Amino acid sequence: MKLAELALALGAELRGDGDIDITGVAGIEEAGADQVTFVANPRYAALARTTDAAAVVVSLDFPEITAATLRTANPYLAWAKAIQLFYQEPEYPAGIHPTAAIHPTAKIGKYAHIAAYVVVGQDAVIGDHATLLAHVVIYANAVIGDHFFAHAHSVVRENCRVGNNVVLQNGVIVGCDGFGFAKDDKGVWHKIVQAGPAVIEDNVEIQANSCIDRASVGETRIGSGVKIDNLVQVGHGSKVDANSLLCAQVGLAGSSEIGKNAILAGQVGVAGHCKLGDGVIMTAQSGVSHDVPAGKIISGSPAFDNRQWLRATAIFSRLPEIVKQLQRGAKSDKS
Repeated sequence: MKLAELALALGAELRGDGDIDITGVAGIEEAGADQVTFVANPRYAALARTTDAAAVVVSLDFPEITAATLRTANPYLAWAKAIQLFYQEPEYPAGIHPTAAIHPTAKIGKYAHIAAYVVVGQDAVIGDHATLLAHVVIYANAVIGDHFFAHAHSVVRENCRVGNNVVLQNGVIVGCDGFGFAKDDKGVWHKIVQAGPAVIEDNVEIQANSCIDRASVGETRIGSGVKIDNLVQVGHGSKVDANSLLCAQVGLAGSSEIGKNAILAGQVGVAGHCKLGDGVIMTAQSGVSHDVPAGKIISGSPAFDNRQWLRATAIFSRLPEIVKQLQRGAKSDKS
């Protein structure tokens, strides 16, 4: 592909020789003379001046460099599209492997790829263009939309509903039992039946080994466009609204509510029945046990306003020195 063709495909402004042949993409330190790289993080800007890449995807106001540039308002998104242009994804032709166990009452849409040892239960419904790789299990009465892609060992439990264009990475479980137990007078825990389904709306991706618990009553719901990272736990009866991000090892206790366009960074914890408004950002390893208004950025455990948290952590390392100063001041006052 010529560099000018790539610029057109990405909707980017080209500055440089459009006749260069581009064969692929690579990181900024590894890229060769026939590859494209990118800079979205300012810490890598200096590397753009020394890279061997044929061209660099950059922001519109990026300084001029020796290499050709592809300038765009969103270089990270353009880079994602460039990778997609050059990466050859595996193809999964329509067909059902002879070892797959599909209940006679199940309904499978057109052009499905059903791999080895897949199990589809009674009265389950799967839409068109589905891809179910080895050892995927779809329980009875699950209803799944079109263009469903389930990687090996992912599971959709009974009565759960999954929308269109949903991707489950390896080991995802949609609709596992919520953690519900009631203690009797003798101190013995008794299981609360988790009768409600988990509902996954359209255009959701859930990454490896994450679990979306089913509800005891009502439902657990993941909104349209939500992206969930590896090893995330969504507790029973929780709701995550559209286009929010849950990063690695986030844990939502039961009946949590997360608004639209929220970002919960790695290892964030949210206590049960808490509500986070639209656009809330919780930074890594934060924990919250109270409601958070829309648009707030919070940090720490217990979490509070990010700007205050930054000031507090800056002071924290100086606490021994501050204590000594106070002690010296107290001694001088006595004298």
